Amino acid sequence: MSDYYNAFEMSPVPSPGPDAMPPELFRGIYGMPAFVTIPTADLAASVDFWTRGLGFFELFGIPGTLVHLRRWAFQDVLLLKAESVPEQAPAASVGFACVLGQVDSLVEDCRALRPDSVEGPRDTPWNTRDVEVITPENARIVFTAAKHLDPAGQEARNLAAIGITAPGTGRGDNEEHA
Repeated sequence: MSDYYNAFEMSPVPSPGPDAMPPELFRGIYGMPAFVTIPTADLAASVDFWTRGLGFFELFGIPGTLVHLRRWAFQDVLLLKAESVPEQAPAASVGFACVLGQVDSLVEDCRALRPDSVEGPRDTPWNTRDVEVITPENARIVFTAAKHLDPAGQEARNLAAIGITAPGTGRGDNEEHA
């Protein structure tokens, strides 16, 4: 028996599917459960790439020092002015959810700003379509969109093998965990 359960109601990420629509950009102020801080030598150029290429918006800034960016709820990035940035992207990455309908435009927008900044999209064995972007600060960012899950397909069998069942095929409520 698995301890995993469906808790999608806690997330701003919509259920996967061909018609999945992204949530609105979230402008509320909350205690951030997690965020990423990225040093940048050129704050203005970084803000431009993150907003026009990656779809973030400027929540607020401290001029010349820091810009707080956001997309959906709980997708927070702090761009912090630094003297220098790493010369190459690290092996580690940070991931952000998106929906399938955003993948192509994200790739196009990033390539228009920085032609060699994008790898993918590629499909994964865990049922997502991923795009890897190297930002002007040499941060490795992965946008991942859940694909519609065929309960009889190989991806569903892969997930079931590790104790995660497709919605509607097993424990689907949060009652005992709420």
